[in-house]
Amino acid sequence: MQLIDIAYRPQVKAPMQTTAETMITRIMGVSGDARGKPGKRQITVLSVEQWQQACAELNMELPWTIRRANLLVQGMVFGPESVGKQIKIGQVILLVTGETDPCHKMDAQQAGLRQALTPHWRGGVCCTVLADGRVCRGDAVQVY
Repeated sequence: MQLIDIAYRPQVKAPMQTTAETMITRIMGVSGDARGKPGKRQITVLSVEQWQQACAELNMELPWTIRRANLLVQGMVFGPESVGKQIKIGQVILLVTGETDPCHKMDAQQAGLRQALTPHWRGGVCCTVLADGRVCRGDAVQVY
């Protein structure tokens, strides 16, 4: 399992920006992210495999950043059993608090995207930060 990419939104309603590395903290989530306040939805994590399933259903390739998630990971598939698990990336530890439900804004990005993300937790998971640290593209990811 591996961290493929990192994204943040510098202001609410601004487009997502990607970065090769960043700090993730209990106070601000992904450094520079406008929505990283402490809480159950501090960080959102998206699975490459599940994103590809949604894109296949739409019969098109879309940039993952339109999902508006913070971390893109490979080698993981999320589902109801993910809640309560911890995701470790370097020194960062995230607690999975629930599913990231796709909202109406997904259809504003691409018609049908909300429906394509709805089944099987394809929209990813919400997490809260338990331990701070720096993460980089390519970092190993562990789940326990």
